[in-house]
Amino acid sequence: MYTLLIVIVSLALILVAIMKFDIHPFLALFVGALTYGLLAGMHGPDIIRSVNEGFGNVLGRIGILILLGVMIGTFLERTGGAMVIAQRVLRLIGEKAVTLSMMITGFILSIPVFGDSAFIIMHPINKSLSFKAKVPFAATTIALTLGLSSTHSLVPPTPGPIAAAGILGADLGQVIFWGIIIAAVALIPCFFFVRYYVSRIPLVPVFTESDNVEQATRYPSLGKSALPIIVPILLIVLGSIASYPSKPFGDGALASVLLFIGNPMMALLIGLFLSFLLPEKFDRKLLSSTGWIGQSVVTAAPIILITGAGGVFGAMLQNSGLGDLVSKNLAGAEWGIFLPFIMAFALKTAQGSSTVAIITTASVMLPLLGSLGLDTEMMKVFTVLAIGAGAIAISHANDSFFWVMTQMTGMSIKQGNKAHSAGTFILSVSAILMIYVLTLIFT
Repeated sequence: MYTLLIVIVSLALILVAIMKFDIHPFLALFVGALTYGLLAGMHGPDIIRSVNEGFGNVLGRIGILILLGVMIGTFLERTGGAMVIAQRVLRLIGEKAVTLSMMITGFILSIPVFGDSAFIIMHPINKSLSFKAKVPFAATTIALTLGLSSTHSLVPPTPGPIAAAGILGADLGQVIFWGIIIAAVALIPCFFFVRYYVSRIPLVPVFTESDNVEQATRYPSLGKSALPIIVPILLIVLGSIASYPSKPFGDGALASVLLFIGNPMMALLIGLFLSFLLPEKFDRKLLSSTGWIGQSVVTAAPIILITGAGGVFGAMLQNSGLGDLVSKNLAGAEWGIFLPFIMAFALKTAQGSSTVAIITTASVMLPLLGSLGLDTEMMKVFTVLAIGAGAIAISHANDSFFWVMTQMTGMSIKQGNKAHSAGTFILSVSAILMIYVLTLIFT
């Protein structure tokens, strides 16, 4: 009971620091980890070792991945490549099916681009098309936000899922493959929620001069825009298949090449090089410390540091013997895949950041995988996805994305809670139910 109590105290300290005192999540997580180590009675050398191992091991696996993913997203956003993909989706599905188009576009764009940025990119198109097609603006808006939320928490290379996969040692190719499927299926009930409930919420788009969708910028082609997204994902999945014990690609040169370029770091690096094709005129200044690459480093740095601090917390829990303690006390209890979901759900709802919720939960779950029966290769994959599903909800007033959406659309807080917040709850529950069904099939 004492150990459980100090875990709760440490998590409470982290939440209060972030929410009440607006302390940066890195410092909150780091101090929370040290607090746990001291209260757990760990010796000084063990605490220092946990800090070094936790920070170094986690960032050694995934720090570069997060940085490369952010860089690819920056090039897609700044060159208009994300806009090109969005416009093609709209043309394929049809401007009359604006609600479905927005949901699918959000689903695609949030894989490489941050949700807030993707919403800002899509907002003028969403507003214009909903007005022209005479489709409820609230419905198209929430379809977009839920599409963005689904892949943001479930599909790498967004930072949260990449970090969780690295912390728990899950196969990234499998996380991508199942994450895409789960995110897509979980959006089905959300579509009906939007169509039959959110569409009744009165919301009228207000246009300004800055809302003109037709920009003077010359956008890259669809092929160029899609390459930085499709190629890395394809390479990672192929690399994952090549590593199967059955050796589907054999033991020769082909398998060696696929294992090399299918390594997540190499795949994302190739994706970054492909994103250099996007600018109309490539300028080396884009790669400078003040160019897009430099700006990407600034954007990625806090996420990388938070991930490292989460690794410290996880190592501290692991080295304190928490896993053995939980194994003894939870023998016979069937928490299974629902424990990481509930924990991520609670943390997301409490402090607002999906990324912080995912990283913190993954760090806490690391020493508990064996005791919960989640330490097989497939269960690690589903644990990462269960954490992502929990971190979708509930998006409300403490989530920056909630305020971006409400302020840009003119939606009231009450309307935002009824539409977006409720929608994230439905999306989250739908995702974990599908994950649970999959665990029954694969175990």
